[in-house]
Amino acid sequence: MEEKKLLIVVNNEEKEYPRRTTFQMLADEYQKNYSDTIVLAQADGKLYELHKKVPRSCTVSFVTLKDQSGYQTYKRSACLLLVKAFTDVVGEENLKDFVIQFSISKGYFCNAEGNFELNEELLEKVRTRMDELVKEDIPISKLSYHINDAVEIFRQHNMADKEKLLKYRRASRINIYSLEDYHDYYYGYMLPSTGYLTAYALHLYDDGFVLQLPTRKQPGVVPELSVPKKLYQTMRETTDWGKRLGIATVGDLNDRICSGGFSDLVLVQEAMQEGCIVRIAEDIVSRGGVKFVMIAGPSSSGKTTFSHRLSVQLRAHGLIPHTIALDNYFKNREDTPLDEDGNYNFECLEAIDTEGFNRDMTALLSGETVELPAFNFKTGSREYRGDYKRLSAEDILVIEGIHGLNEDMSYALPKESKYKIYISSLTTLNVDEHNRIATTDGRLIRRMVRDHRTRGTSARNTLAMWGSVRRGEEEYIFPYQESADAMFNSAMVYELAVLKQFAEPLLFSIGKDDSEYQEAKRLLKFLDYFIGVTSENLPYNSIIREFVGGSMFPV
Repeated sequence: MEEKKLLIVVNNEEKEYPRRTTFQMLADEYQKNYSDTIVLAQADGKLYELHKKVPRSCTVSFVTLKDQSGYQTYKRSACLLLVKAFTDVVGEENLKDFVIQFSISKGYFCNAEGNFELNEELLEKVRTRMDELVKEDIPISKLSYHINDAVEIFRQHNMADKEKLLKYRRASRINIYSLEDYHDYYYGYMLPSTGYLTAYALHLYDDGFVLQLPTRKQPGVVPELSVPKKLYQTMRETTDWGKRLGIATVGDLNDRICSGGFSDLVLVQEAMQEGCIVRIAEDIVSRGGVKFVMIAGPSSSGKTTFSHRLSVQLRAHGLIPHTIALDNYFKNREDTPLDEDGNYNFECLEAIDTEGFNRDMTALLSGETVELPAFNFKTGSREYRGDYKRLSAEDILVIEGIHGLNEDMSYALPKESKYKIYISSLTTLNVDEHNRIATTDGRLIRRMVRDHRTRGTSARNTLAMWGSVRRGEEEYIFPYQESADAMFNSAMVYELAVLKQFAEPLLFSIGKDDSEYQEAKRLLKFLDYFIGVTSENLPYNSIIREFVGGSMFPV
């Protein structure tokens, strides 16, 4: 009897294949049509690792290293390669702790503790072992285990963080990846084998080291190590916060929630964050002559709430703060530049009337009375509504906007009159020691919840525009972050447990036919790690209130 064939469509080409066909076979056949390496496949809206068999007759497309999901797959697999190589070099019995802590310099800052000295000689041995594993092109195997068996495996390998994480998993089975005799759990898809990992570097840095990886734009090229010192210091301080609170991983957070200590955790971290705001206010006052506090940061960093809380502290020091949004200096719609797709580009500096802003601020600094504008987003034009300002000795302007750190935004103002603050939600809470939580995921979930509550925006629309938002941040915000006088991390170690309740219904509303469905599925799986908690006990001035509602500030 003749074997029944699969009818598979790839690149609008319809062909018959044997039922044993894998996505790897298809990728090998069509790789010549792609300039970048194929790492995943998509069939009828679902992502598959390449070792999987094609389940049915379907339409197949491919994901390369330049696609976001493919790029993340590369980085995730590189982490597995690193941990395996490090364990091989020092010996599992000598390795007490290995943590992939946070993203820095197009890679990850890592820390390792145990019966060894972390130095250049050791790192070179690890690098050599990684090269060996890549050259051998060892399969990265995916095996399904009952949850109890998985817990036992991790217990035997002293992976207490994973054991703790799995305690809160509802599923009866879990997928574990293996590389030779090494087993580990990773959140997300992996490459088929080590041979795909052709670009990486290791650099000793501070008391740890950096796993340097390629960029998404150039997946075969590892950039030079370039660690933003202020950002790095902020990330380290936040990591230390987590250690002091006893919350380094999702398992730690879930334990705290279940033990009844959540309210205390909230109060302690809110107090720690308020302490940072107090120190920034004290620095502003101590400098003397500061009249313009310029605040900038990426989307959903909590800039508005931060501005209000900073203003409260400035008032406590005898100053009179006035908030100004740079958005009010948008050019009229007909004068707004267009992007490459012919749409209005509201992100670029050229969309702002910088000349008018500098003229007004210079006049205020000279003691003149100035009528400040308000931008009408419905009509797309600037309006004047009698908002007159004149600065006395105690007055200070708190100015918030995407270009606040860019000197071209405030070119006419003396440097000593400006104090620049970079704010972002820099997550240092990790799923476990080898699976970090992307800072962008935390901000994306924040934005999804807030935009639905305040603007009625669907989760699908938020996901659809997120790529454009991220490109604007990469171009107009991140390059200027190191010029800030102060950095403020608005991330809360507990926030995803709160946001979960609000985000899940929005994500479930995205249908299988929507192009954003895969991303929605990924976020739902991610949120499933957390035990949800109510927002009722959050302080009314909390930054998280800006997103879930109930803030005492007009946000």
